[in-house]
Amino acid sequence: MAEKLTGTITLGLLEPADRERFIRENQEAFRYGAMEEFGLRDSHVEEDGKVISRRAIERSIDAPGAEALRILEGGKPVGGVVLKLGPGERRGELVLLFVTPNAHSRGIGQAAWKLVERRHPEVRLWETFTPYFERRNIHFYVNKCGFRAVEFFCEKHPLPRGKLEEDGGDDFIGDGMFRFEKRIVSPG
Repeated sequence: MAEKLTGTITLGLLEPADRERFIRENQEAFRYGAMEEFGLRDSHVEEDGKVISRRAIERSIDAPGAEALRILEGGKPVGGVVLKLGPGERRGELVLLFVTPNAHSRGIGQAAWKLVERRHPEVRLWETFTPYFERRNIHFYVNKCGFRAVEFFCEKHPLPRGKLEEDGGDDFIGDGMFRFEKRIVSPG
């Protein structure tokens, strides 16, 4: 079942038949961001030149409490979202959010995020991570979606023990990552 905000942007559950395309498009979107920042000298790649590995994406999709969604424009896939929600919890993690590069700068990501918030009104605190070099992501989370940077992981401030394994291993979250939070305030 898809949800609609405005225009033609909707969210729909990731169908098993679309899983491979979702993974490929996610890798392409992350690679685009790295190439935009570093060009051909990019050293932030994983397996086969990927910025994010297949293993990390699959582990996020298959994690307990995960919800994998397709971002659709006019019914056609233009991105994806993976959320991690605990049963009955008021906390949620935005594990992945990507828009295919050919659909950038059209408000699709922001519309999708608003749909996520509507889909999960029980969540009062959202958390996400992004690498330091993803300036486009940092702008998006802070200036478009209302997140704030609350922590930066580096050599002198490493991730808490166990967090890497929980989030798919050291090929997904690690050194040079920002942690963002968004607190949802109840109206009234």
